[in-house]
Amino acid sequence: MRAAVVTTFGGPEVVEIAETGTPEPGARQVRIKVAAAALNPVDAGVRSGVFGGAGERLGQGWDVAGTVDAVGEGAAWRVGDEVVALHYGAVKPLGSHAEYVVVDAGAVAKAPAGVDAVHAATLPLNALTAVQALDLLEPTPGQSLLVTGAAGAVGGYALQLAALRGVPATALARETDEELVRSLGAARVATADEGGFDAVLDAAFLGTAALARVRDGGAYVGVIPGAGPAAERGVRVDTVEVSADGARLAELVRLVEDGTLTLRVAETYALDDVVKAHARLAEGGVRGRIVLVP
Repeated sequence: MRAAVVTTFGGPEVVEIAETGTPEPGARQVRIKVAAAALNPVDAGVRSGVFGGAGERLGQGWDVAGTVDAVGEGAAWRVGDEVVALHYGAVKPLGSHAEYVVVDAGAVAKAPAGVDAVHAATLPLNALTAVQALDLLEPTPGQSLLVTGAAGAVGGYALQLAALRGVPATALARETDEELVRSLGAARVATADEGGFDAVLDAAFLGTAALARVRDGGAYVGVIPGAGPAAERGVRVDTVEVSADGARLAELVRLVEDGTLTLRVAETYALDDVVKAHARLAEGGVRGRIVLVP
């Protein structure tokens, strides 16, 4: 089968399409025939060596939407099931940017009804990151919440999920994105130097600049595992490391089906054009997700 891999670190040009054996599912695993797979900033991080793995062949891709085509012993899925899943792990030999991918059965959820695979593929990594970050923050109605990077994929989901919890969020976003973030549930847009928030979900990786906007004794959660700023002023500082939780993903699927969550696709590329897709991601300004189609 064909799969996107990197064997040396660098820019978009180092990503290559390799011919490799089709993976076989083990116990409590399923193999998914990939219909679509989102490209995320973490893939660029793998490509550039942020997560290590020098000298290894590293697969690309965390998100997948497709059809179960083989089932390992003890996996409660059937061949033909249309599913979405998170294929967790930065340093792995094969990812979801491939024709087939094997994932743990517990990472899988039924695909949202009435949604095409390209849009469905934008859900797992970013929505799970957003909801698990909110779980760490534990904002309650009446508290003020700031979401940085609110126009991005994680930030957009965080706005909608916070509103569902009765916590209308303030968005930190460019002026040109104000209409977008309001459509995603932002109650208002923060001013340039506004602070004093009870909680900040830092989806833009601003670090200390985002921490400065938290009131004394408030809470900060970043979305790069282990890379949060040093705590100060009694602020609780944490970072989220997303987990592949199929049950939680199924809850998010239901929110897509009832219209609570908005799936946003920026552009699609053929798998063979993965270098072009990485180059587009590197340009920045992407609203929604870039999606690869085998």
